[in-house]
Amino acid sequence: MLRLAPALLLLGLAVAMPLAGASAQERARQRSPAPATARLSFIGLADKAQVPAKLTVRFAITGMEVVPAGQAARNGGHHHLLIDTELPPLDQPIPSDFNHIHFGGGQTEAEIALTPGKHTLQLLFADHNHVPHDPPVMSERITVEVPAAAPEKPRSAAAPGARVFFIDLQDGATIPSHARIRFGAEGITVTPAGTASPNGGHHHLLVDTELPALDREIPSDFNHLHFGRGQTEAELSLPPGEHTLQLLMGDHEHVPHDPPVMSARIRIRVVADGQPVVAAQPAPHAHGAGAARTPSPNDAAVYFVYPRDGDRIYPTSTIRFGLRNMGVAPAGVAKPNTGHHHLLVDAGPPSFDAPIPADLNHIHLGGGQTEYKLTLPNGRHTLQLLLADENHLPHDPPVISERITVIVAPGGPNARRRR
Repeated sequence: MLRLAPALLLLGLAVAMPLAGASAQERARQRSPAPATARLSFIGLADKAQVPAKLTVRFAITGMEVVPAGQAARNGGHHHLLIDTELPPLDQPIPSDFNHIHFGGGQTEAEIALTPGKHTLQLLFADHNHVPHDPPVMSERITVEVPAAAPEKPRSAAAPGARVFFIDLQDGATIPSHARIRFGAEGITVTPAGTASPNGGHHHLLVDTELPALDREIPSDFNHLHFGRGQTEAELSLPPGEHTLQLLMGDHEHVPHDPPVMSARIRIRVVADGQPVVAAQPAPHAHGAGAARTPSPNDAAVYFVYPRDGDRIYPTSTIRFGLRNMGVAPAGVAKPNTGHHHLLVDAGPPSFDAPIPADLNHIHLGGGQTEYKLTLPNGRHTLQLLLADENHLPHDPPVISERITVIVAPGGPNARRRR
């Protein structure tokens, strides 16, 4: 199934509305002439290419001029992108749907999202009435393939204490179907996608979905909304009912930071426009010192599966965690007797009545991970595990492991201590 970036989808639907009302006389209009020398092609995209799930497609036209839809011009027209479909009838307006994308504003590029697998792409030029020219001006039909698994990408570091949050929207709030959602950020700079900046990134809004993989690009679909221009608010339209919202910061390549900068996952109730809207009371586990701590079973225990106290490890090693008598749930997900791991590196236990800091010594595994690839300099280091609830607050009583010591050596476990 094809998925389009939200902005592109809105564009396609906007164009679809005037087309839906086209009369039979309009569909039968005479085709505009085109020069025989006109050529249409993709820029930098070859047949049988492997492409990411989300890519920018660019169009090139020679011998003709790009003009917006509705504007009649000699040797002029606008682009249409055909995805996984054959050519439409050439004597009628091109359909407007998920397989026939219109660029009636005169655009010469588009960001699209494709599902894993093979897809076909073709460009078709059309006149002011969306009717192909005579002769038709079209590119070759190419095939591209999206790999089944997105490649792992390096993650950008986030500053200690960086956080994102909703402004004027609490867990349990009631909002109308059409509402403006505002995002806040502290300790991190909001920068557009594609702009690499130390401790910078842009917002992503997760709607009715769990956290995505944190070492890969955040998907772009109806459940993962990107704000790559650096927007700090959005007009959101949701059907009446219960929904969840969560903010997740991504770097210039849409990859979450390390540690991830994300809000708590909140629950909202959406009512039809015009119905009463109820403001939510502050959540019982609000961030900040003195917040109520979540109870944990007295026999709960967290421990290291690897390494053990005194082990020699490689400079880059995968640290694995174990948990007894409790479950693992992502940050922002409130469930009894659950929490998510935090790895303390060369640091003592933090305060138990405040959210655990997020920095290089306090590593949050808010996606529910039970292992972490850690890189340390050679020498002696301490490691400790601390479980926390959906708001990164340690439980009562705290679920904390023993503090172990490891020795990092270039040769790893087989290295011998020099005498």
